[in-house]
Amino acid sequence: MSRFHIHVAVNELEQSIRFYSAIFGAEPNVIKEDYAKWSLEDPRVNFAISRRGQQPGIDHLGIQTESDAELSALQARLDTAEIGGAAQTDAACCYARSNKYWTMDPQGVAWEAFHTLDTIPTFNEEPDSSADRGCCLPDRVSTSCC
Repeated sequence: MSRFHIHVAVNELEQSIRFYSAIFGAEPNVIKEDYAKWSLEDPRVNFAISRRGQQPGIDHLGIQTESDAELSALQARLDTAEIGGAAQTDAACCYARSNKYWTMDPQGVAWEAFHTLDTIPTFNEEPDSSADRGCCLPDRVSTSCC
């Protein structure tokens, strides 16, 4: 079963953690100096926030799959619908290593389909954790949709 993914760029992490913990009735299961993530069962969602130099608001949406086979099936649905995208294999993104497929919706909102393989100790595996590089959207993602 897949899990809906939402990533929100925030200005102030501590206030946002307090707010979203109250909304969800749960503390984040991952907290870093610039990032927090809730993997909730009710509602079943992977919800992440970060302060990484992005404009505040929705950074990207996505679907977290439980296997590479499920990820391939999702990519095949997009391909059948002639919706372009960009694959990433073994990508270091946020605090995880994943196989991914990125696309854009008709409004230009980035969508990330991914299967998480493992955790990593630093954001995007960058040695300097103070870098303002945001999430891992590839430079060239097709917007030819719908």
